[in-house]
Amino acid sequence: MTPVLGTVGPSVYWYLTRSTGVVALLLLTVTMVLGVVDVSRWSTPSWPRFVLDSLHRHVSMLVLVFLGLHIVTAALDSFAPIALLDAVLPFIGSYRPFWLGLGAVAFDLLLAVAITSMLRERLGHRAWRITHWLAYVCWPIALLHGLGTGSDVKSAWSLVLTALCVVAVAVAVCVRTLPGWPEHRGVRGGALALTAIIPIGLVLWLPGGPLGQGWARRSGTPVSLLASTAPSVSSPAASTASVQASNPGSQSSVLSGSFDVSLSGSIKQGPGPAPGLVAVKIATSFNGPPSGQLHIEIDGQPLGEGGVSLRSSRVSLGSVPPATPVLYHGRIVALNGSHLVASVASSDGHSLSLRVALAVNAGAGTVSGTLAASPTATESGE
Repeated sequence: MTPVLGTVGPSVYWYLTRSTGVVALLLLTVTMVLGVVDVSRWSTPSWPRFVLDSLHRHVSMLVLVFLGLHIVTAALDSFAPIALLDAVLPFIGSYRPFWLGLGAVAFDLLLAVAITSMLRERLGHRAWRITHWLAYVCWPIALLHGLGTGSDVKSAWSLVLTALCVVAVAVAVCVRTLPGWPEHRGVRGGALALTAIIPIGLVLWLPGGPLGQGWARRSGTPVSLLASTAPSVSSPAASTASVQASNPGSQSSVLSGSFDVSLSGSIKQGPGPAPGLVAVKIATSFNGPPSGQLHIEIDGQPLGEGGVSLRSSRVSLGSVPPATPVLYHGRIVALNGSHLVASVASSDGHSLSLRVALAVNAGAGTVSGTLAASPTATESGE
């Protein structure tokens, strides 16, 4: 049987939200580049201006299509509390409100551009031209939205795509502003300066922001997803006791604070503790700081879709070396596809909430993903 993690396997909506968001940003970058360099400058006898204008217009429409899919799938995915209204009214949501609100601002600006473009003849060229400049403001806002809310920000491919988008826009601005220098020096210099601020700002912000530890909590993820406030979906038999470590005070303190790390390991599925049940065992490790191991066991009944209906669970978290006794024991308190929230505690009174997002490679029997840990609301005083 194919190894799976969640009740019905990885959330389709979660994958669609990620992929449509990435495609929308790439298409928006293409639109930005075409608009900045001015499509009329690219026209040739074989590629007349109306063809390039049409390309610009159709790519812009595709951006709205993928943004619509991005918004709908994000609202349908039940893991994060995102409503359709959050995509229109900025900064009112409960999930990372500022960063999600930036996405709403970008969407509203694009809608304004699209609507005024359809009413261009009635508005007049000047009014349409002024409104059309909102598209250029939209791009950096959308870029920050993706970095602030995206679950793949730390992935190499995500960082490469972000860098390519920034470089493409920077090159387009240089192509548009440098020829004809020093005419309109003030406007050209301002455009170059604003363009330089984006990569410099990202280099300064990212290490302590989305690439830093504890970003899930600092970015405004609800306590219900970070702390152990969700109702337990495990059976009473899944209640666990802490394992006494040889030196619990000094050992558990290594993992007692907030941290955000990448995971990698293996997944196996076999017979469960009772007839008709299966057991999913996930063994992962992480090299932070801090460094440690996370083991997850899920017992449940196999479903027709290839998933497992959760009956009980066991979660253990320990620091390295492997010979060190497990410091935290607990269970899963919320499970949705390949996303889960677990509550664990140590024998010396420390308790943590673990937010785990995993990608399962069923064929190879491997998993990778992220772990965001934070003290529970009671312990942290929130």
